[in-house]
Amino acid sequence: MSKSNQALLEKRQEAVPRGVGSMHGVFAETAKNAEIWDVEGKRYLDLASGIAVINTGHNHPRITKAVEEQIGSFSHVCFQVTPYEKYVELAEKLNERAPGLSKKKTIFLTTGAEAVENAVKIARAHTGRPNIVSFSGGFHGRTMMGMALTGKVAPYKVGFGPMPGGVYHVPFPAEILGVSEDDAIAAINRIFKADAGPDSIAAIIIEPVQGEGGFYVASPEFMQSLREICDEHDILLIADEIQTGFARTGKMFAIEHAKVEPDLMTVAKAMAGGYPISGVIGKADIMDAPIPGGLGGTYGGSALGCAAGLAVLDIVDDEDLCSRADEIGSRLRSQLEAFRQSDLGIGEVRGLGAMIAIELVDPKNQDQPDPDRTQAIVAEARKNGLILLSCGVRGNVIRFLPALTIDFDHLDEAIAILKTVLEKTSR
Repeated sequence: MSKSNQALLEKRQEAVPRGVGSMHGVFAETAKNAEIWDVEGKRYLDLASGIAVINTGHNHPRITKAVEEQIGSFSHVCFQVTPYEKYVELAEKLNERAPGLSKKKTIFLTTGAEAVENAVKIARAHTGRPNIVSFSGGFHGRTMMGMALTGKVAPYKVGFGPMPGGVYHVPFPAEILGVSEDDAIAAINRIFKADAGPDSIAAIIIEPVQGEGGFYVASPEFMQSLREICDEHDILLIADEIQTGFARTGKMFAIEHAKVEPDLMTVAKAMAGGYPISGVIGKADIMDAPIPGGLGGTYGGSALGCAAGLAVLDIVDDEDLCSRADEIGSRLRSQLEAFRQSDLGIGEVRGLGAMIAIELVDPKNQDQPDPDRTQAIVAEARKNGLILLSCGVRGNVIRFLPALTIDFDHLDEAIAILKTVLEKTSR
């Protein structure tokens, strides 16, 4: 009996709660590199990459081989019970690659949200301080602390309050939103004076490029200013690299563009090519602040995830994915800028490397966001065989996250589909 997306969607609605959203009502059956085939056999070009997870492409043979070999030994023993070499080896390799000259240590967990939770725990243990500063529009996960740090109410916080205390938000600098870097720094200083003194702040957490928030890029100068503020007040700087890491922006980690060394760095998503694993990488003395037993998790640093993670690091090097991210981004940006100049309702093209976004606005009023058209573009693109993601604090941003291994013929095909869709939906 043949499968259909509609029949599976009906089953999904009966079996899965509505709170778990799915942007596309098509069910994946198989995938390879930057292509997905649904249960009805329709092919899609994938510019979502599982939300920046498949930087190395779907089913990269070297990752598959590494996981198969690990399964032949064991799938799980729990690192906290009987440790295993691949966990240590992956930690060593990430410690070497982390930005800055300080000695590093790494703990592995399972999800990005869990990495953020542990970064907060480590920061509080090291500083003895309770409070955290984060940014509006930032996304740091769906756990309670993750939600508190996330700078957007709907849909992430609706009905789940109260949030944990000790979290203060400041505006993220974004010119198109009318927020300057000086505005953001001034907001931090206002917190210090009005809400929580700097000697009570354990850490400032920031995405070097906001993910769900709309791909707004923190400039090197702004990141350096944050580093100076943190140094002045003995506050830790946490770089959330969960969506930006592992060559996505043309550097192994996005904060490298700013030449800034964070105290702690959260990683997940692309670090294992689709296998669940996350981590916190940080300065060794800070990472050692929690007492033995204070950190961990049953599945944290799974053997399968570690094996896949080691393969990903080799692929990043051997296939020069940092350079390829820049080339993909350059090709994509040039086409998107041409579309913007063609009066297709694009207010801005932005991003780093192969982490690119367009902001959709009313062509007659550039200050007016166009979330309805944004959703129409995503839906129309899917009909034409192209998987896209929307995002943004105003719901009017389309983000492009192609596999860094995508064939350029497929990238050109995706851009051609996008052009057709933009023209069809333009006012």
